[in-house]
Amino acid sequence: MPMVKDFVPKAVRPWLYVVMALCFQVSAARYLGALNEIIGATAQMREDVLMCLYCNLAGMALWFPMLFRMKFRFTNKTLLVAASLTVLVTNLLIGYVTWLPLLWLLCFIEGIAKIQGTFECMSNIQLWMTPKRDMTIFFPLLHIVILTSMNLQDFMSAYFGMLGDWRLMHWFVAGVHCVVLLFLLTCVRHFRFMRPLPLYGIDWTSMALWAALLVQVAYVLNYGDWYAWFNHDAVWYLTGSILITFALILHRMTHVRHPYINPRVFTGFRYVKQILVLVCFVECLFGTEHILEEIYLEEVMHYSTIVNATLCAPACVGCVCGCLFSLFWLQKVMRMSYIRLGIIGSCMLLVYMAMMYLLVSPAVSIEMLYLPLFCRGFAYTTLSIVFFCSLHDVMDFNHFFQGLGVFNMLHMLVGGCLGCAVYAKMIGWYVADGFSRYTSGALWLHNSSAIGSPSITDEMLLVGVKAVYGWACYGCVFLILGFLLFDSPIRRHRSYMLPWRVVGKMVKKYYNLAQH
Repeated sequence: MPMVKDFVPKAVRPWLYVVMALCFQVSAARYLGALNEIIGATAQMREDVLMCLYCNLAGMALWFPMLFRMKFRFTNKTLLVAASLTVLVTNLLIGYVTWLPLLWLLCFIEGIAKIQGTFECMSNIQLWMTPKRDMTIFFPLLHIVILTSMNLQDFMSAYFGMLGDWRLMHWFVAGVHCVVLLFLLTCVRHFRFMRPLPLYGIDWTSMALWAALLVQVAYVLNYGDWYAWFNHDAVWYLTGSILITFALILHRMTHVRHPYINPRVFTGFRYVKQILVLVCFVECLFGTEHILEEIYLEEVMHYSTIVNATLCAPACVGCVCGCLFSLFWLQKVMRMSYIRLGIIGSCMLLVYMAMMYLLVSPAVSIEMLYLPLFCRGFAYTTLSIVFFCSLHDVMDFNHFFQGLGVFNMLHMLVGGCLGCAVYAKMIGWYVADGFSRYTSGALWLHNSSAIGSPSITDEMLLVGVKAVYGWACYGCVFLILGFLLFDSPIRRHRSYMLPWRVVGKMVKKYYNLAQH
């Protein structure tokens, strides 16, 4: 690590970059562990706060094709200082800005800085983690850093909210990045391993169109239930705008020499379309975490924010165990196919869904939820690692980060938004059906039952949550059947990432072609 000054011990240098990656991943736009406190303090709707999260994720997903271009243009110190400073400033502003368009723009910028900082940290210690650049080692270890940070972020934000002010988390992150900036300015120097490449040949217009498309899709899926979907003119206008934006993207894809996302990403490689469809479907299934679990824990069980935050612990343990199991499987067991690991992850997801279906009741103690949440964390990590490794193995390096950008648009944003929208609509159907069919009987039961029995609304929500979990179980079964039918190797050899000098020559060649 020649960018670190000589007085820093060599054994400590990689760990310092791991800590910096954790600092970048702990940061966010809005900290959903304190969601209720934010809603109460700012008088914003739940959809407004969630839209901040979606804009943050859109910025992260959109910036993937730019990561290597930035790496070959600026030094490691310049990129990390800029990313850390941006995270610091945006966190301070987001805590106090109330005008939603400006707030969403700040969240989008924060997402770009977050992913750029994380990439710079992890790419510089990749050889330390796996000297052969084996992605089946790198991706599981990367997910340990990312998912541990996500769960830690939720717990810390809930704890700070309990202490009195949800903005304390923003101030804490700002203070952490002040320390990061101090380290970067005193212990890191500018270092280049090749001549800098100017940022030419980038289709900035296509990038803006992709950003507009992601934000519009997230807006429709997030606010659709509040607008009563297509019963409101705004949803029709936005749907038309989405179609126009998508048509413009396709036009630039086919008519611009170097589009932001090359059409060959979708047409030039086997199994890419199947991977993208699968990841979108899996993320829809995992939408239960944000809709069904929250309804059950907050509206039925009436747990406080800090009690809900304690449930991050079993989920975090499940994530770490899933990463370690995937690492063991990919290195010791798997020789050709990722499919069987995907089947294991899908089975754990089915176990989580089935256990929640059976446990949904007002008589459940919080300890009984630890095992299903552990299974959810295990399933999420194993399936994510399978999709990341599969995408890496079926694509060449020139198109991998563009494919990774499209993958993360579905993985981090569209799939989850779509799943939450579908589950919210289904819950509304079942609750309305319960009130229309069983109100008289439920009222009689409520009036004659013993003190402490759930209210009518709680009973209807319980029925709705249980029914939707049942449908989610069917979805998991179809996912497992799909993996079983496709139980064939994606490739007969494992793909490794190229050395940095080779990557630099390829980027330079691409840059020279863009000049002509």
